[in-house]
Amino acid sequence: MTPERKIPDRRGRKARRTRDTLAQAAFELVLDRGLRNVTVEEIAEAADVDRRTFSRYFTSKEAAALDSLRGDGDRINAALRARPAPEPPLLAYRRAVLDWLADPGAEPWHRRPRIFDLLVVAEEEPTLYAVFHHIRVDAQEDSVAIVADRLGVDPRQDIRPAVTVAAGAGALLAAQAAWVRGGRPDALPGLVAEAFDALSADLLGGPRPASEQHRGNNGTTGADSTTGTTNSTTGTNSTTAEAEGTEATP
Repeated sequence: MTPERKIPDRRGRKARRTRDTLAQAAFELVLDRGLRNVTVEEIAEAADVDRRTFSRYFTSKEAAALDSLRGDGDRINAALRARPAPEPPLLAYRRAVLDWLADPGAEPWHRRPRIFDLLVVAEEEPTLYAVFHHIRVDAQEDSVAIVADRLGVDPRQDIRPAVTVAAGAGALLAAQAAWVRGGRPDALPGLVAEAFDALSADLLGGPRPASEQHRGNNGTTGADSTTGTTNSTTGTNSTTAEAEGTEATP
């Protein structure tokens, strides 16, 4: 590697460290003292930088405090890209979320110290929740592009990728809200599986499937929710997988 390339790499690493230090300082101060009792100047001071440096990286203290959550959308999307091509899109999204939750190396929310506490605060603080919403929207835009690529369609012309991601992200959001309000930090994987079960069966008028358990550390899964059922009205065979993005076969 030439010296000319080493310098930008070194600068990039230093910028990343500065951003991470600011984000960690904001995270800890907000949780320790409350959002309204923390200023941008105090975050910058805790990170040993000035206010101007803070402003290079973040637009607000809320954005800094939630920065550690931004990478989770990237992790889910990486898992979505890795799902087998034949999987129906919504099923692939579900399993991507469960892959993320089961991967200790990805530090999902229920395994990462104080993330539960941060999301509790986000539920209570409108400005913090608004930033969290924007982080989710950014991740969902990438998810739509991935689903569109899986289907071989243009998401500007075909609404299915956006509908798929909106449904899957909505299930994840519902599980996250129930998790925070339930007060049990270890309950998130089960709530996510329950939310997707409701989406793929209860809300579509079919029988409730056996819950697909989240993947354990050994990479195995519990029962899948794609078993076939008979529609009592039409007599045709339908599956949860069909509800998740495939058409019934005549």
